Order: sequence, then C-alpha cells, then structure tokens
Amino acid sequence: MIIGYARVSSKTQNLDRQIKDLKQFGCDKIFQEKQSGKSLSSRPVYKELRKKLRFGDVLVVHNLSQFGRRKEEIKDEWKSLMKDGIDVVVLDLQLDTRKYKDVEGVGQLISDLVLTLLSWMVDEDREQLRSAQREGIEIAKRQGKYKGRKKKYHKNATGKDKIVYDTIVAELEKDTSVMDIHRMTNVARSTIYSIRNELTNIK
Repeated sequence: MIIGYARVSSKTQNLDRQIKDLKQFGCDKIFQEKQSGKSLSSRPVYKELRKKLRFGDVLVVHNLSQFGRRKEEIKDEWKSLMKDGIDVVVLDLQLDTRKYKDVEGVGQLISDLVLTLLSWMVDEDREQLRSAQREGIEIAKRQGKYKGRKKKYHKNATGKDKIVYDTIVAELEKDTSVMDIHRMTNVARSTIYSIRNELTNIK
C-alpha cells in the first residue's frame, strides 16, 4: 500500500498543495495532520500512521522535515522505517528508496549518504532561520520597534490567565518552589521566575 503523510505546523496553514501532490503520486490513503509537535512522538496522526505501516508499504512525504526538526531524529526514524521494510518517497527531492532495491548493498549505502546530507541541510536551514530571527530582533530592538513577546500571565490579565497568575503569586508568597509551581500550573519556569522577580521589585 502507498500511504501519504501531509503535515503543517499550524491549524491556520493549508494542506491542499501537499494533498494534491500526494494524490497525483498515487497514494492509496493520505493521513493529514496540523500539529506543531517538535518530535514525532507528539504527533498523534503520525503515530497512528506508523502503527498501520507494514512490510512492503511505501510512505510518501512532501519533504524530509516531515520526519522531524533535528537531523538525529530524522535519521532515527528513517532507519526505523528501513528496518521494518518500508520504502520512503520524498517528493520535493525526487528521492525513492525503491529505485535502489535491486542492487545489493548499494541501496542502503545510497540511503545512508543521502540521508546524512539532507538531514544536515534541514538542521542547517533551521539554524539559519533562527539566526535570521535573532538578527531581526536585535535590529528591531536598536530601532525601538521590538517590544518582546506579549505577556500572558500578569496582574491585569483576565479570565483563565488571571486565575493562573493569581495562583502563581499565591504559591510564591507561600514559598513554594518554582519547580513545584511549574508542575502544578504547567507554566514555563522562566515565566514563574519573571513573575517572582516582578513581585520582589514591587516589595
């Protein structure tokens, strides 16, 4: 069976292009996911797809980053698929592991070399994007245009955010540790430290 996997990282993004390409390739079934999960383990649709893949199946994706954001994660998943006898097609790279099956040993060698190179490229592209974002923020700061990320939990918050903020403040006043508050509220520790510093400055 030829199975396609289409994913975007935001619910506002469109899957139409990927789905169109997967259909044109001839996928028997297409799994769709709008999930920003950093790892494959946090993507429920992919986990479901992976359980359904069987020896001899073909997994088709639009690009290599569908397997993860880090090169090690991509390589691990690729090796897992190869071990289970599942072929992989990456459309934007015109890479199809079925083409190398007839030559003993060469297929695995080519897969290893290509995957190492391409996963490095994915990692490098992501680092370049982060670098560009950091540079953009620094420029905006110098120009006085960058105000930082809008705070979610603060004394003037409303609704659920206000309840969470008040809970954090109350626990800090009881000398509850930041880690315990983090576990209790699921709020990032950096945010809790920031609130604690603000309270200290007020006092």
